[in-house]
Amino acid sequence: MPSTPPTPPTRPVRTAGVERTAGAVPRPAARGSASAATGSTRPRPRPRRLPNPRLTGLGSGLFSIAVMCALGSLDSLLFGASLTVYGVLFLPVSVLTGLWVRPGDLLAPPVAMPIAFAVGLLPVIEDGDGLGARMMGLVTALATEAGWLYAGTLAAAVTILVRGVRRATARRRANPRPRPRPRVRRR
Repeated sequence: MPSTPPTPPTRPVRTAGVERTAGAVPRPAARGSASAATGSTRPRPRPRRLPNPRLTGLGSGLFSIAVMCALGSLDSLLFGASLTVYGVLFLPVSVLTGLWVRPGDLLAPPVAMPIAFAVGLLPVIEDGDGLGARMMGLVTALATEAGWLYAGTLAAAVTILVRGVRRATARRRANPRPRPRPRVRRR
């Protein structure tokens, strides 16, 4: 008995508003994809998505430091080095870093965010004469803006906590545990 080779998968072909597959009965194409009267096809508009990068632990630290330095410089140029504006801008960066880090590196954002806050403060703090005055300005800014620092770090921690819980729930749903069998006593 000769064996028949497997048939290759067929691709749908659209012609004049009808979608056809080899050996299949023609059916109307999806609504809005082609005009039956004119025969012209219009591409469907794709829904807009937010960017969804996946940062490593180091990448999340570098991302947050770079963004906070840029926002600190922008703050000093536009708002006259307002520490409150800098703190408000720190919150969305913390949440984005928590959202964009890879699932294996979920512990990195709460560590990286305080570092990014401190490094980003350098353009915002008051200029002084020498390194000692700059360090004193940095320590003062960190002390006075500790509320924003804690809020941003907490926002990153809550974001990754929610992601971790959702990941564990999805994993549990994908692999349900078998129910244990009741033990039967043997005599």
